[in-house]
Amino acid sequence: MTIASDSTDPSNHRDAQICRGCWDQMRVPIPIRGALALPFRMFGVTRSKMNPNICTICERSFRYVKKQRHIAATVTILFADIRGFTALSEQIEPVRLSDIVSLFQDRCAQAVWAHDGIVNKQMGDGLMAIFNFPILRKDHAAAAVMAARDIQRRCKTALEALDVDHHVGVGVGIHSGEVEIGEFSSFRSDFTAIGGAVNLAARLESQAGAGEIVMSPETVVQAGPLASGAHVRPLTLKGIELPVQASVLVGT
Repeated sequence: MTIASDSTDPSNHRDAQICRGCWDQMRVPIPIRGALALPFRMFGVTRSKMNPNICTICERSFRYVKKQRHIAATVTILFADIRGFTALSEQIEPVRLSDIVSLFQDRCAQAVWAHDGIVNKQMGDGLMAIFNFPILRKDHAAAAVMAARDIQRRCKTALEALDVDHHVGVGVGIHSGEVEIGEFSSFRSDFTAIGGAVNLAARLESQAGAGEIVMSPETVVQAGPLASGAHVRPLTLKGIELPVQASVLVGT
């Protein structure tokens, strides 16, 4: 059984043999691949759909392991959305439109997982990802920026290959800050993140054009050289009291 001792090591994110979330959060080696994982599957412990390198215990750890429904955590939140999707949906048949959404979600998930994030929510032509929980990464802001660049690269290639008449692209918004992560519903056990940091990331994404990555000042500082080359764009965001000096990366 292989236990990754350092979540920031890029060699550790591919095909982990144990749940990296359980190991990082609790130092419990829960098998998720191979023969040792079979008994756990019998009891409903399977790989999570949020990231194949964590298990479903991570999704329920707040109530069953941490003994609380939610906790405070410092994370980086990423939102991504297809630009031009509404106009496109009026031009092509629903079956082909669903193929485009599936392609987008798959490419985004691959990019997020490659940098130890989780795809927390999928909302049609958009998604929300979390970095630094349950898999810990000290460089979570940098990981999110790298994932955003991968998203732009993967989606640009895939969307261009579709040969649709209407121009489509992907806009990404990223913010780093403190959130509450946990279970906020009595009817569902899935966890999510809430708080001002989530709202700000969503607002930044709403201002991102096709091919753009819009980052908050907090993310830029933590991401270091990965944010170099970005240009500053002052933004007045709905629900945010003060203007935000956002930084924008264009292309891959």
